[in-house]
Amino acid sequence: MTPAYRIGRALLLAAALSCSGLAACKGEQAKPETLISALEPLTVTTASGPVKFQVEIADDETERQNGLMWRESLAPDRGMLFDFKEEAQRSFWMKNTLIPLDILYIAADGTVVSIAQLTTPKSEAPIPSHGAALGVLEIAGGRAGELGIKPGDKVSHRIFKGE
Repeated sequence: MTPAYRIGRALLLAAALSCSGLAACKGEQAKPETLISALEPLTVTTASGPVKFQVEIADDETERQNGLMWRESLAPDRGMLFDFKEEAQRSFWMKNTLIPLDILYIAADGTVVSIAQLTTPKSEAPIPSHGAALGVLEIAGGRAGELGIKPGDKVSHRIFKGE
């Protein structure tokens, strides 16, 4: 074997090994790094009293696009609050989301507009807000029902008016 042949063969082998098992090499969406931002307190006032969560904030386009994708679990007192900065009709989906979630759409004054309970993991079906929402809170699937959270309840957090 000539030295040029050996170098060429080594480069081909290195390229093949670098793509082995990588989603991007298979034409799939790559799994982003899961970074947990600083947690902030959030309270939902229900008919039976306040419910407290610690939430990550998704307030830029990249954070909102990634959301809770690829997470394999979510503690019962944790969530992610999406801050859209202005009120509008919203729609989410569960693409690349591995766990069921409850999705709470929240108006600018902190009122829960609607709730999608126990959403289907990995589904690309749209989940509409059925009303204008400034924020969206994602919590572990089934928690809204367990805690008695309903449309009309109030959410207290700095992004909502009156906070």
